[in-house]
Amino acid sequence: MNHATVPDLILEPMVRAALTEDLGTCGDITTRTVIPAGVTYAARLNAREDAVVSGMQVAALAFRLVDPTLKINPLVADGDRCTKGQTLMEITGSAASILSGERVALNFAGRLTGVATLTAKLVAQTAGTKARITCTRKTTPGLRIVEKLAVLHGGGFNHRHSLSDAILIKDNHIAAAGGVRAVLEAVKARASHMMKVEIEVDRLDQLAEVLDTGGADVVLLDNMTPDILAEAVAMVDGRLVTEASGNVTVDTVAAIAATGVDYISSGALTHSYRTVDLGLDF
Repeated sequence: MNHATVPDLILEPMVRAALTEDLGTCGDITTRTVIPAGVTYAARLNAREDAVVSGMQVAALAFRLVDPTLKINPLVADGDRCTKGQTLMEITGSAASILSGERVALNFAGRLTGVATLTAKLVAQTAGTKARITCTRKTTPGLRIVEKLAVLHGGGFNHRHSLSDAILIKDNHIAAAGGVRAVLEAVKARASHMMKVEIEVDRLDQLAEVLDTGGADVVLLDNMTPDILAEAVAMVDGRLVTEASGNVTVDTVAAIAATGVDYISSGALTHSYRTVDLGLDF
């Protein structure tokens, strides 16, 4: 699996905001009330089900931001597989600090492990094909960078991180601009030569117009059945990168991959994943 990371400096504002939200205006009053000062403990972050791990970097950062003196011992890396009952991380030091950072660390780790695990399931269904699984911009507001990182940990690939990454002409752009030919002619007239261009189509006649007009690098084949997708891939014949989207699930992705598309994008990776059960045990 992919063990990608990003610098803690980039993640810190997001994690600090989550801690501020959880600690509120007065901090962890429960811990402050019932835990005597100076009590130390060793805690273990344990997996309660089989999964593909993500969020360990973020969880460790959460604990360090609460208390830089805590000793963090990661036992797996983001992108590793884990089994039920496996210890993923050990945290040693102030019991009060560990308890104050626990929920934020688990919220991130459980959700991101859910993204990575779902991604890995889709990737497994594409074995033997050239198709790559990729995410979309259908991410939780404010969490895009770590959700897309979790997709990498699951063996997938990233689509655009923002609207400024590439030109992606969707159906509403086509409708508002006056048609397929109009938007592609506008791209050829105005776009930077450094910018990749992708255009969405949902019918073969639109695809024919894209191929005839030129100006695109990638074609997004939206909500097509596997039979129509295979026909579209044959029409493209290697002239464009092909991407399939729409109704992509663990049950449908193998048939989509078998059509010969280059990429399969799924918004479900970051909006319909199930949080994996992780726990912090003293």
